[in-house]
Amino acid sequence: MSRAEEFERLRPLLFSIAYRILGSVAEAEDAVQETWLRYEAVEEQPRSARSFLSTMVTRIAIDVLRSARVRREAYAGPWFPEPLLADPYQDPARSAELADSVSMAALLLLERLSPLERAVFVLREVFDFDFPEVAAAVGRSEAACRQLAVRARRHMADGRPRFDADRRERRELASRFLGALREGDMAGLRELLSADVTLVGDGGGKAPQLARAVHGADNVARVLTSVLPRMAAIGITSEPHELNGQPGAIFRDRDGRVLHTLTIDILDGRIQALRVVINPEKLGHMGPVADAWAIHREYRSNP
Repeated sequence: MSRAEEFERLRPLLFSIAYRILGSVAEAEDAVQETWLRYEAVEEQPRSARSFLSTMVTRIAIDVLRSARVRREAYAGPWFPEPLLADPYQDPARSAELADSVSMAALLLLERLSPLERAVFVLREVFDFDFPEVAAAVGRSEAACRQLAVRARRHMADGRPRFDADRRERRELASRFLGALREGDMAGLRELLSADVTLVGDGGGKAPQLARAVHGADNVARVLTSVLPRMAAIGITSEPHELNGQPGAIFRDRDGRVLHTLTIDILDGRIQALRVVINPEKLGHMGPVADAWAIHREYRSNP
């Protein structure tokens, strides 16, 4: 197998590692590309391409994350990861576990960790690397990595997201929710929401967004039924789609351009959280992006 073929075989794993560390599709793709350039420049073929490439992409991602954290501290409003259409790393035996590890809720919990803790957690807990491999990847001793793993697990445990095991039931509930949304059925929406549901938007100062998070079933249902039918009236459509391993939807303008995404967290048969990503800088990997400000002006002029 050629070096290029070996790299392409491992690309899904490398991207999946980088995305979980960075929470950004664009930055993960850049990290994978930089990994290839460094791999191509190595004179001798490494004994284990998987170990070499995993180490390289992890170290690149850690460096990127350290600089990204400074930018996120100055971010306008809530920060969410870039929506992921599909995780390219396939492992049928662990598909549900891998899907949960890439959910918005899990990635937001990972934001609480230091870059090293995050990398160790991703490699050890998500991808089941052994500690010698983890130590080589992050440049720390095995003992230090074990301590980092303990701290990371402790930080994650308190808020670790739980999702219903039956993914088919989650999809069905999400479908009912989106149907009620399209119809402006406030009672139908209210029935599907948990009492303490939260609706939050990420516009990053680049697009119109909620002034603040909306809490509680009545408030969320009221906001949704007042906004979405009016959006539909100016040509906004919703397309059910799995995002970050969870039920969700992509909203498009009348020309099919992406306006925003919606991810839906479901537990115990109720919707727990709704997260909207409308920052256009986080949507470009999904296709042409709509002009959210123009749509907002049209929305305001058509009460």
